[in-house]
Amino acid sequence: MGDMKTVLGPMRIPFLILTPACVLLGYATAVWTTGDVNVLYFILALIGGISAHISVNSFNEYFDFKTGLDEKTERTPFSGGSGTLQAKPESATTALITSWTSFAITALIGVYFVIVRGWGILPLGLAGLIIIYAYTAYFVYQPVLCLLTPGIGFGPLMVMGTYYVCTGSYSYSAFIASLVPFFLVSNLLLLNQFPDVEADKSTGRKHFPILIGKRKSSYIYGLFHLCTYVTILAGVYFRLLPPLSLIGLATLFLAVPSFIGAIKFSNDIKRLVPSLGMNVAINVLTPVLVAVGLFIN
Repeated sequence: MGDMKTVLGPMRIPFLILTPACVLLGYATAVWTTGDVNVLYFILALIGGISAHISVNSFNEYFDFKTGLDEKTERTPFSGGSGTLQAKPESATTALITSWTSFAITALIGVYFVIVRGWGILPLGLAGLIIIYAYTAYFVYQPVLCLLTPGIGFGPLMVMGTYYVCTGSYSYSAFIASLVPFFLVSNLLLLNQFPDVEADKSTGRKHFPILIGKRKSSYIYGLFHLCTYVTILAGVYFRLLPPLSLIGLATLFLAVPSFIGAIKFSNDIKRLVPSLGMNVAINVLTPVLVAVGLFIN
């Protein structure tokens, strides 16, 4: 049991639920726009997405252990790593093996889709593989890349990638749908950086809460939430999404108090935790609700 925890810990299993939500959105968009969807390809896309998520999580745990970051981090239920490598430093090699193994699974599934669906999926696949490895190794030291690449990975790459492998084509509907997790997941990582500012600064990281401060970063957080809901409205207005996808707006009841909490408690980590939790819920529920709207139509 202890060995299993050592393997599973760096994967951050509870947070992998985000991937099915994003892949489901791509699949639902494919069903709504074409009706002719290859379910086997959807399942493979889901496996590839989960493998990619496991890989980026495990790389994050490994690199943060090697730099000593997680030793300095004030851990919350939603940020600061799993603590697995701090408890068992000898398991660092296991985490690295997990990272590369899941990376290879994702790459192999990508190669299969290039063969069966054509070269159109290749740019998204290559970009995804770069982000998996480079996010913690390089992008966390560049504020704009640190902010945007998580959203790119779970948004345009994952949603549009799923759409493409299910249908063999791209569409504006898939693109507009992909912007929902783009803004949300960028926000997820942004707010999760608030508790880690001092620790991140000590290891050379450079993201917006370090660059401009947590309170000003709270306004970026609010802006990205606003962009999420404007995207849904625009998708319906331009008939790129069906009217029932507006049920995705229901998470506004979480977004508003989460934004207020981010402003009021940006420097009080314990009182910020409810906003961190609401942010996770928003990230999972919003794409799922939009997908439900797409399926119903």
